[in-house]
Amino acid sequence: MRIGELAQRVGTTTRALRFYESQGLLRAKRSANGYREYDEDDYRLVNEILTLQAIGFSLDDTRPFIECLRTGHETGDSCADSIQVYQRKLAEVDAFLDRLGAVRANLAAKLDAALARQAGPCVVAGPNDGAANEVRSSDVADQHSR
Repeated sequence: MRIGELAQRVGTTTRALRFYESQGLLRAKRSANGYREYDEDDYRLVNEILTLQAIGFSLDDTRPFIECLRTGHETGDSCADSIQVYQRKLAEVDAFLDRLGAVRANLAAKLDAALARQAGPCVVAGPNDGAANEVRSSDVADQHSR
């Protein structure tokens, strides 16, 4: 199949396929007239790249999976190098979630402290008519607990 057909089948662009080729992830065969020619193995490789990118992998992260497929494995994660990438990415996500949890806890503590200091209703000018809107600390606390 030619580059346009492969791009359409996998749901990407010919530009992306050329980029994958320039990065060494895809190897196009050339017909006598110079057109790029692809087969079902190439289709599997591009699908693997797109699937991994959809879950946050960089192109460099996809390399072990592509090499695994090229060596004849049924799936790109059948090789030890691919498993190591999964493990590394999972550790990165866990570390990010830990940092995000700490940020959330800090924000919640600051909100709780601010609510505890608030003695009465806070009057805020309305955006359209200049009228005052009352915001009660119990309303904010209700939203915080959601």
